[in-house]
Amino acid sequence: MNEAIKQGLVGCFMGAIMSFLMNYFVLPLPTTVFGNALGNAMSGVLSGFMGGFMGILMFLRAKKRKK
Repeated sequence: MNEAIKQGLVGCFMGAIMSFLMNYFVLPLPTTVFGNALGNAMSGVLSGFMGGFMGILMFLRAKKRKK
């Protein structure tokens, strides 16, 4: 359980970085409501993917160490 929390935090941090970069550089402060919703959706998809992907990589790395 301790490893899962660590891995989740690393994935969360990576997802937050991806979301920040997406909102700051790709779709900064959209002028329309649709643009804002689209930016949040894209940011959520990419940060969720990055968080999940990093979590899986950390899990596989921790699993490999235990062998």
